[in-house]
Amino acid sequence: MNLKERWGRLDPATRKWLIDNPGCQILPRTITAVISKESGGNLPTGQHGEAFVSREDQDFIRSMVNEPPRA
Repeated sequence: MNLKERWGRLDPATRKWLIDNPGCQILPRTITAVISKESGGNLPTGQHGEAFVSREDQDFIRSMVNEPPRA
């Protein structure tokens, strides 16, 4: 999925959801749809519209926990 590249295009509410759920391995379809819409690209999804979160993306999300919010 590569959230690091998409992070700057996500709205604060979506970023907050990801930071509040840093260990999530499968994103719900609603969050997947929002990320796809906000970042301008479709994410690979499972049959129910969920997206899998890689270990790299989980590590990136955890690294953002202590970062100041971006405008």
